[in-house]
Amino acid sequence: MNYTKVSEEIKYVGVDDNDLDLFEGQYILPEGVSYNSYVILDEKIAVMDAVDIRKVSEWLENVKTVLNGKQPDFLVVQHLEPDHSGSVLKFHEAYPNAKLVMSDRAKQMLPQFFEGVSFDILSVKEGDTLSLGSHELSFIAAPMVHWPEVIVTYDKKDKVLFAADAFGKFGAIEKYDGDWACEARRYYFNIVGKYGVQVQGLLKKAAALDIQTICPLHGPVLSEDLTPYLSLYNTWSKYEAETNGIFIAYASFHGNTAAAANALAEALEEKNCGKIAISDLSRDDMAEAIEDAFRYDTIVLAAPTYDGSFAPVMADFIHHLQSKNYQNKKVAFIENGSWAPQAAKLMKSEMEKLKNITFIDPVVTIKSVMKKADAAQIQALAQALAVR
Repeated sequence: MNYTKVSEEIKYVGVDDNDLDLFEGQYILPEGVSYNSYVILDEKIAVMDAVDIRKVSEWLENVKTVLNGKQPDFLVVQHLEPDHSGSVLKFHEAYPNAKLVMSDRAKQMLPQFFEGVSFDILSVKEGDTLSLGSHELSFIAAPMVHWPEVIVTYDKKDKVLFAADAFGKFGAIEKYDGDWACEARRYYFNIVGKYGVQVQGLLKKAAALDIQTICPLHGPVLSEDLTPYLSLYNTWSKYEAETNGIFIAYASFHGNTAAAANALAEALEEKNCGKIAISDLSRDDMAEAIEDAFRYDTIVLAAPTYDGSFAPVMADFIHHLQSKNYQNKKVAFIENGSWAPQAAKLMKSEMEKLKNITFIDPVVTIKSVMKKADAAQIQALAQALAVR
């Protein structure tokens, strides 16, 4: 795709950020991230969203180039999170006659980001339209996808959905290799994943539209056959398993719980239990572990007892699952303890707080190091998981 052109009259003016190490201060960005923005050239000109203040100069130069001496009439602000609204003031200073178009909730929130600044604002709500000439923009409320003020915008002429943070992914566009799902999945479950009900609501609204192109605020423009993207979003937002398989998440202090987790993975591989993924929660990317927990139909939690509870990194992982509304999964446990193992009981009590969790027995209990006799426990759990 030519990333300077969405259609004859819709131009991409976004920017890549290859310098940011953590998105929202917590999600690693090995391939950077993009801040997407678009310009619709018509009798009236609309700029669709701004970018992070980190890249404001590059973005304004892109906008200026596409405008080619013309003046924009509108800046549509679909989402106020700073990675999109951070450069709104700089845009206003460059184009003071352009109106800001946003939801009423966004209008109420705007002073939280730009104190004492007066903007000319056009508030829009579900069903409102804005004519640019041959392009008519229709606004669709998308609250909690993933902030309360979010709107998305549909252009009927070119059949384009400007999707705000929906359908976004990590990764700079210049580094995009065509594999959308991997970093889109990690982005979805960690950024949007809690709000599956709201995403389902947006998908139902989108189903009533003739959409040929999706323009998200992060990642590549999606066009041609949109079925794979829509299908995955439907699966993810219903909290359904995407892949038949088992994810083993372990915490290990001295390598002994890790040995048990890896022994289980080997046993499962031998039984052809679907795809097997494994993660060391102390060392691997937490966001990727969350992604895998949602992706597979079954998860095994393995942790040692620690300070009358269980390994802190496992507690952090379970807290992430709880905060992201984890549900509809099968769960098994491996515990370790030298004198009073109780990690499994305590992990189970936390997982019981989640919706529609099915627990699989037996619980594997290792005392200190793996021994020959423990192989029978591992095999018994592997067999139970094989017939899950």
